[in-house]
Amino acid sequence: MSVEYLFLSPQGTLPQLGSGPFRCVIISETPCDDHWRNAVADALMAGACLYAICWGVDCSDWHDAVDSALLRAFDFGEVPDERHIMTTWHDKEPLDEALWFACHCADHPVAQLDRTLLLHIAHSPREEELLARFEAALSDT
Repeated sequence: MSVEYLFLSPQGTLPQLGSGPFRCVIISETPCDDHWRNAVADALMAGACLYAICWGVDCSDWHDAVDSALLRAFDFGEVPDERHIMTTWHDKEPLDEALWFACHCADHPVAQLDRTLLLHIAHSPREEELLARFEAALSDT
């Protein structure tokens, strides 16, 4: 399983998220406005995110934003199984438990997810620390 880290400051410009199926751990450490959150969710949908694990500040709002992006993308109609985005939120768990869930439980029913994106929304990056915590969760069986 490959892992990538992407830091976004609230209201920051969204980069391209690549393509191909992936899981995303949204690590939200600061509030953001609904419009920007929805734009990020739309970008995840466009980039073929198929599993969103939401943790931290307003994680249930992140969960809802991803679900809404999926519904909008298919004009509130039927979503093909291969495009369905699984979503979870982990508001009462430590980050390490959400990362463990991402590593060991966040599978898609019809797509292989070999790529994981750690999407860190905060005022300052912590790439080295968060990648190390993900690797520790990955090796914890």
